[in-house]
Amino acid sequence: MKNNNVPLKKETVDKILQNMPFKDIGEASIREIVKMANMIEKESGIKFMRMEMGVPGLDVSGIALEAEIKAFKAGYASKYAPIEGVKPLKNEMSRFVKNFLDIDISPDYCFATVGSAQGSTALFMVANRTDRNKRGVLFIDPGFPVQKLQIKVLGYEYDTFDVFNYRGKKLRKKLEELITEKKISSILYSNPNNPTWISFADEELQIIGELATKHNIIVIEDLAYFGMDFRKDYSKPGEPPYQPTVAKYTDNWTMLISSSKAFSYAGQRVGMLIVSEKVYNSKFPDLKRFYATDQFGHSLIYNALYVLSAGVSHTPQYGLAALLKAVNDGVYNYRDDVIEYGKRAEMMKRIFLGNGFKLVYDNDLGEPLADGFYFTVSYPGMSGSELLHNLLYYGISAIALQTTGSERTEGLRACVSQISKDMLPELERRLKMFNENFS
Repeated sequence: MKNNNVPLKKETVDKILQNMPFKDIGEASIREIVKMANMIEKESGIKFMRMEMGVPGLDVSGIALEAEIKAFKAGYASKYAPIEGVKPLKNEMSRFVKNFLDIDISPDYCFATVGSAQGSTALFMVANRTDRNKRGVLFIDPGFPVQKLQIKVLGYEYDTFDVFNYRGKKLRKKLEELITEKKISSILYSNPNNPTWISFADEELQIIGELATKHNIIVIEDLAYFGMDFRKDYSKPGEPPYQPTVAKYTDNWTMLISSSKAFSYAGQRVGMLIVSEKVYNSKFPDLKRFYATDQFGHSLIYNALYVLSAGVSHTPQYGLAALLKAVNDGVYNYRDDVIEYGKRAEMMKRIFLGNGFKLVYDNDLGEPLADGFYFTVSYPGMSGSELLHNLLYYGISAIALQTTGSERTEGLRACVSQISKDMLPELERRLKMFNENFS
């Protein structure tokens, strides 16, 4: 650093860092970074530019709020919700999957979860116990760090690889090698990808689907950022183009659809878990080591999901049901709201690149990346840990890519949702100061 012209006092930041439980800031979890930034912000009185956590930065539609109020007034607060989800929500989930993914699925295989986090935990608890001779989940990374934390807490094993160098046809050989060598029971990926914002092409989804069928592997497709690859408009119900999905290429699929990002409904903790009819009804004798039945679906819903939380609160379910109905009926277009993230990403990338930073994952199968909820940045000569540490002195927080399974340990993940347009001049001022001090 060339001088001490920085917004925060070095002693303030270093004192708080020294008292944090992690030794390497690059290994800190999202919530640990949140806590640390909160502490520095409180101590210094300087507002942080928060890029570490994917908190929706938009208001939820009044459609959901009105439906929740109506459900409260109807007396649902005193009643237990069904573990499978309320019928109106299950029906609208089924319609949504047909309208926006072009996949036929009965409401019987659509379930409400306490956010996608609960859905993925429950799937891990069952999918990775189907065969005692199989090792566990394969993460097609980079990915959401919390899902690996879930695996660790459950005491399972997992494998991972950075997909960036294995795009297109190269994906088949890499996947086949790992599936055979590591004895994989399930595969998980996000599409669009958190944190790189790449999107798998149909060719790649077909490869994943074909190998899942060949090796009897369950695919967990995380659609946390549904329809948010803004290079195409996936928001017209019943009309192509449809959100790409592996469900076109295998029957061995499950999917997690979040309401947190596309519908800005994060605080109510309600997500969607969709399970193919084939997977739901499949029988795996080894499941009886842990559950009362060998049927996948029964073990998933009435054992795993049940012990994690005995159902999702009524009112968020009715709120989400109303949102989905409006979207399915073509009354509400969610894309009109969330495309704001793409606009912010475009402007933020320009500011970073104009101040000496580089994009870490900088293309999508040779094409420019979409502008969306996340992007990845590095600064010449710094590791991800060093960059994250140094940015704290400028009141900027993010997470290191090494926590996402990325092989590119020089980079950070930046989330755009908490950086409103009126904050961009201050972000630019701080990054300009940073670049002047380190260039």
